Amino acid sequence: MSWIFLLIAGFGEVAGVMGINKVNRKMNFLTFGWLFGGFTISFIFLALAMESIPMSTAYAIWTGIGTAGSTLIGMIVYGESRDWRRLLFISMVLSAAVGLKLTS
Repeated sequence: MSWIFLLIAGFGEVAGVMGINKVNRKMNFLTFGWLFGGFTISFIFLALAMESIPMSTAYAIWTGIGTAGSTLIGMIVYGESRDWRRLLFISMVLSAAVGLKLTS
C-alpha cells in the first residue's frame, strides 16, 4: 500500500507544479486551489508512504515522478520542447526510480 501512496504523492506533486504554471498564467482562487490542493495531497501521501518505505528511497522516487511527470506534462500540454535528449534523461530518471524500488 505504501508504494501506491508514493505514486499518489508523485502525481500530487505533478498537479502542484501544474498549479504553479496555472497561477503564473492567471491568478484566481481556482488556480491557487489547484496549486495548494496538489501539494497538500502530495505531502500527505508522501508522509504515509514514508511510514514503511525508507526516507531516501521515498524522496528520490517522489521527486523522480514529479520531475518526469512535470516534464512530460510540459511537453504534451504546454508545447515545450520534445528534444530526444529530454526524453533520454526522463527515461534515466525513471530507470533510477525503478532501480531504487528493486533494491529496497
